Amino acid sequence: MKLRLHSLLAICLSGMLIGCTSSKPDVENVSELELHSKARQELDSGNIKSSITILEAMDKNYPFGPYSQQVQLDLIYAYYKSGDLPLAVAQIDRFLKLNPTHPNIDWVIYMRGLSNMAQDNNTIQGWFNVDRSDRDPEFATAAFKDFTYLVSSFPTSQYVADAQKRLVFLKNRLSRYQLKIAQFYTKRGAYVAVINRVTQMLSYFPDTDSTKQALLLMRDAYNELGLVDETQKVDQLIQANLENMPKEEQRSFLSRFTSVFNGG
Repeated sequence: MKLRLHSLLAICLSGMLIGCTSSKPDVENVSELELHSKARQELDSGNIKSSITILEAMDKNYPFGPYSQQVQLDLIYAYYKSGDLPLAVAQIDRFLKLNPTHPNIDWVIYMRGLSNMAQDNNTIQGWFNVDRSDRDPEFATAAFKDFTYLVSSFPTSQYVADAQKRLVFLKNRLSRYQLKIAQFYTKRGAYVAVINRVTQMLSYFPDTDSTKQALLLMRDAYNELGLVDETQKVDQLIQANLENMPKEEQRSFLSRFTSVFNGG
């Protein structure tokens, strides 16, 4: 009985091993052209994991073949679509190092911006409208740098228009984070730190709502430190912002200012 059981186990294990090996692409007996065509077919059909398996095998076995650069580009896209964002960024950095003058460099930079931006998102928290503005903006900062570089270095690229829209979103994301820090310092009476933080916001994000809200924190900080002249200057800046707004926006702006005092 034991012998029969062992035999059955051996047969099952052999079947599993055969199944595993058969799922791997046969790169030795198939041409690069056929392999790449199959990988692209799988990618276009939405079979991302299958495509990645083939592309990774090609990348490993034909590192200097005629399709090597295109395989690397396809891997970037496949990793991004599969949600393996760190691997996508690693593949992008590798491609940039190996192919710094490639004609599709603008697309590669664009994909790095998309990948970093996606890593800053949290889908589940987004569903429940959770305020994530106080989270570490490491990936948002990286994406902002990527899109800024794309816009400045490749102004005629077809990806610039979308990158500019994403820069507006990211700028607001980063300025909201800085506002949270300024609010944190305000609650603890660290008024010099508040002033320094808002000054940075005025330099990097002067046209965001968060920076306009932060002006009130700066005015309050100067006032607490007894710096009358500086308090008046910030008051003038606040007033100048209000005068340039429609009445409805002024009311909304003042309402947000009130929430800043309350730490909202």
